[in-house]
Amino acid sequence: MDSILSSNGEVECFIDDASKSEFMGFDVLPPDRLQANDKVIIAVGNNSIRRELAEKIKVVAFANAVHAKSIVSSYASLGSGVAVMAGVVVNQGTVIGNHVILNTNCSVDHDCIIEDFVHVSPGATLCGGIKVGEATQIGAGATILPNIVIGKNVVIGAGAVVIKDVASNTKVAGVPSRLI
Repeated sequence: MDSILSSNGEVECFIDDASKSEFMGFDVLPPDRLQANDKVIIAVGNNSIRRELAEKIKVVAFANAVHAKSIVSSYASLGSGVAVMAGVVVNQGTVIGNHVILNTNCSVDHDCIIEDFVHVSPGATLCGGIKVGEATQIGAGATILPNIVIGKNVVIGAGAVVIKDVASNTKVAGVPSRLI
């Protein structure tokens, strides 16, 4: 919400499948109550749930929420439904997919490719030329060295230092990171 409000976006309601009817003074609606012209961003941290909601919601376009205190290069590309929190830096040549969350103070250097439904946690550092596969979770404070390829559905533990490619559907942690 801070990202939306800081960039002069308008919050009309929240979408949730829970039984709440109000959150922080805003209405909470089920996904089936959306209209075709509603602007929507899914700010759910869990990659699988975010994907499920995106597939359920039938809207014309998803909105982006880019915090006013983030830096996104005009030579970077953002997909739709992207959430960029305060303190994030995205450098030139980077391509961000759809429904990606770039959390507080993470850094995505030049020429990275981040596929759909990725969550980069607070304080993570992605050096240049990295490719991150779909639905990957990068833990808080993790560092990924340049030109590394991370597969799909990967979990990188908090504080990990990734020094070599990571295969799809795996979990790595540690310094240097190892398969767990």
